[in-house]
Amino acid sequence: MYSMIKMIAMAGLGAVLLSSTTAALPADPHQPAPQSTRLSHAEILEGTDSLLQYFNQTTADLEKQVAGLSEAQLQFKPAPDKWSISQCLEHIVLSERMIFNMAKSALEKAPQPERKSEVKMTDDHLKTSITDRTHKFQAPKELQPTGIYKDTKTALTDFLAARQPVIDYIKKADVTDLRNHINDYPNGVVDGYQGLMFIAAHCARHTRQIEEIKANPNFPKQ
Repeated sequence: MYSMIKMIAMAGLGAVLLSSTTAALPADPHQPAPQSTRLSHAEILEGTDSLLQYFNQTTADLEKQVAGLSEAQLQFKPAPDKWSISQCLEHIVLSERMIFNMAKSALEKAPQPERKSEVKMTDDHLKTSITDRTHKFQAPKELQPTGIYKDTKTALTDFLAARQPVIDYIKKADVTDLRNHINDYPNGVVDGYQGLMFIAAHCARHTRQIEEIKANPNFPKQ
């Protein structure tokens, strides 16, 4: 597990949880009690549907933001030390594969349903905290993009190829099992379901970055 935490920290993703997790806060007496270790069939179906819906939503949002962009627009950088849209896309593709491999590795370990009460961060809070662009982090060398994409079609083809194995995995997953896998992230505890959600949330974070680039007054008109 330590190696997994280290990899997440290297990716700059653990820092997001480190700055936003509620795990260190005292329990709120007004919050509902931890979930039972058993879910109904309806809850299982709803859980996988919700996760797939979030992946579909983030895919559509990314496609919408980059649709029809020219090479000049893809390569535009707001400042010398800032990423271009091409670099954002490359980073998303690289990260999707890396985070999914980490999530799968964690889910291959024995479940720990007795630790479910340690998960303090809700799914919605995890999404909100990861997509919060007020906190910026430096990506490690392994995930540093160079701007290889000259057209959106190639970038989206690579993105969808990286994402499809995640979708296939979720479709076959059992939500009860996902929730019973407890993972220690830097200064926080999440379950296996949230580990997969992390992938889509990370995509959403950089989709917002792409929006910011497009809003720059110097962004090419075409």
